[in-house]
Amino acid sequence: MKLMHEKIDFPLQSAIKIKWQNKPHFTYPWHFHPEYEIIYVIQGTGNSFVANNIEHFQSGDLAMLGSNLPHFWRSDEKYHDDNSSENINYIVIQFSAELLHESHFKFAEFQVISDLLKRSARGIRFSGSFREKAGKKIVKIARSKGFRQLILLLELLFALGKTDQYHLLASESYKEQDQDFSNDRMARVLHYISTSYQQKIELEKVAGIAHLHPTAFCRFFKEKSGKSLSQYVNDMRIAYACRLIIEGKYSVSQVCFESGFNNLSNFNRTFKRQTGFTPTAYFKEFHNYNND
Repeated sequence: MKLMHEKIDFPLQSAIKIKWQNKPHFTYPWHFHPEYEIIYVIQGTGNSFVANNIEHFQSGDLAMLGSNLPHFWRSDEKYHDDNSSENINYIVIQFSAELLHESHFKFAEFQVISDLLKRSARGIRFSGSFREKAGKKIVKIARSKGFRQLILLLELLFALGKTDQYHLLASESYKEQDQDFSNDRMARVLHYISTSYQQKIELEKVAGIAHLHPTAFCRFFKEKSGKSLSQYVNDMRIAYACRLIIEGKYSVSQVCFESGFNNLSNFNRTFKRQTGFTPTAYFKEFHNYNND
């Protein structure tokens, strides 16, 4: 499946781009763009696809997407019926990373927003009563102009960063993070894992890279990552498997071995546990919605 690069133009060199749409259904395919995006679905239902995450959305849905995170929203089938009288009503807010320069984040007042932008690298879906409150702020932003619009956006970002009513979408290992692997014991270990997870990874070898006894390494790795070595490696393998399945070039068994598993039944169980879908169902769910 080809991933499209959307080029976003900001009218009159504005800092923010707002789109308030009321149309039969979502139309933009699987794509990414460097800009951050907030999407608020006022009315409508369907499925959202964010990196390797698939979830249902409904009226009142609110999500934030980080820079270059692949995504698309797909309306339910009833909206694609030529005789349907139902529409999708939604607001999209897009802004460049240049709006909030890294130099801003040295100030305490911007720390909440800085943390929010980092979390958005995996996509964020907000929940509970917070969505309605934030939705009202988004409508106000869409109805404002100029500097007032910018101030309201900063207030919204601060609110998004403060709430605990959210969950992250893409798996932790979906996007490889830029890291300096030249120093630090944990960084050396993560570098080895990220370049070797498609092969067999032995505890003794990884522990040797960290210059620790295997037992001590297991404690060290769990403390630093929050996961066991096998859990962390499987997360990376499943994230890569999702990419291969989306591309549609390999059979399930080929994806199994390409992503580092050596047992098909174990691969299927692990994939279902982490994504909620079997590999075949994951492929169908993605492509049935994206090939309309």
